[in-house]
Amino acid sequence: MQRIKTSAALVFASVLLLSGCAAGGDGDGDGGEATTDPCETVSIEVRDISNGAQNALAAGGDPSEVQAALEGYVERVATLDETAGDDAEVSEALDALSEKLDEAAVFAETLPSDPEAEVDAEAVGEHQTAIQEAATEVTSACAPATEG
Repeated sequence: MQRIKTSAALVFASVLLLSGCAAGGDGDGDGGEATTDPCETVSIEVRDISNGAQNALAAGGDPSEVQAALEGYVERVATLDETAGDDAEVSEALDALSEKLDEAAVFAETLPSDPEAEVDAEAVGEHQTAIQEAATEVTSACAPATEG
């Protein structure tokens, strides 16, 4: 029961953090112009990747499925890096995000396969926070390019 409450609290806090970041954009479908800015596309994709990875960690379940999901997010970041353009700062930030996702995938291997087993909620939270911070760095690296 404690594990569920802690995980739910972590997910809720992550959602609040991400919704605050998302509210700052102007291409969110509220009647603004269509998204053609590559940086905005990167930011949206990174937010989706970050949300998905954090949710995969919070949901738990079969460790191999969690690991596979996280590895899928690593692949998405690699694809995004290939299509994001020549910005070295953005590319470095995407590499850092990929590294945090890799670390979380390795951590997922250590999760118990028994759904009733105790999960180290603090370690899950640390990985979620690291992913969120790395995703924020990608968005920040992209932002100066759009402010010109």
